[in-house]
Amino acid sequence: MKKLTCITIDDEPIALSVISTFCNRHKGIELKTYSNPQTGLEEILKTSPDIVFLDIEMNGITGLEIARKMPETSCFIFTTAYSHYALTGYELDAVDFLHKPFSYERFQTAIDKAVRRLSSIKEPEEENLIVKQEYNNVIIPLSDILYIEAMENYSKIYRLTERYVLVRKNLKSITELLPPKKFIRIHRSYIISVDKISSFSRQEIILQTNKALPIGRQYAEQALNILK
Repeated sequence: MKKLTCITIDDEPIALSVISTFCNRHKGIELKTYSNPQTGLEEILKTSPDIVFLDIEMNGITGLEIARKMPETSCFIFTTAYSHYALTGYELDAVDFLHKPFSYERFQTAIDKAVRRLSSIKEPEEENLIVKQEYNNVIIPLSDILYIEAMENYSKIYRLTERYVLVRKNLKSITELLPPKKFIRIHRSYIISVDKISSFSRQEIILQTNKALPIGRQYAEQALNILK
């Protein structure tokens, strides 16, 4: 089972020692400790740990300020001797509030809450394009689309995992079904997946498969603005 990545920030050495002891006892936690809150914050923003233990009253920057800058994928637990911060902590969506001194059992309860919170932070669901091929509906993950080519009233959707899917839709209709930040039209005959681009110039785009596609004059300015 993957260990939880944790950071604790506290300007009191004894408090850091207590958290370290409890994390070692838990055995499922990889912990980094920081007595300097600014340094701790920099590490949080750099690594996005699973759980952050935060003292509140510290020199330089408070735990409340750090909590407001927390990555969305991290959760935090306040550890403080000042109980009047509890309401503020919950307003900031803290997982728990450990009032010093606290027992290992109380620490374990907070960890359990954090694990439940982390399990509820789901990865974004795969986005799909649903098109009709002959009499069947075909579900194509957007991440599987390399580029789309116009064929009169049809479109060829080239995929990473298969050769292509031929659908009875023109390129304009296909464009309306795709998220504009992920797909751009570069030519009257082509739509490309932005994250499949290897390199580009004003005249052409090279895809990760080394496929080269031309950029049409009327699409060049808009396409290059997006790519840059």
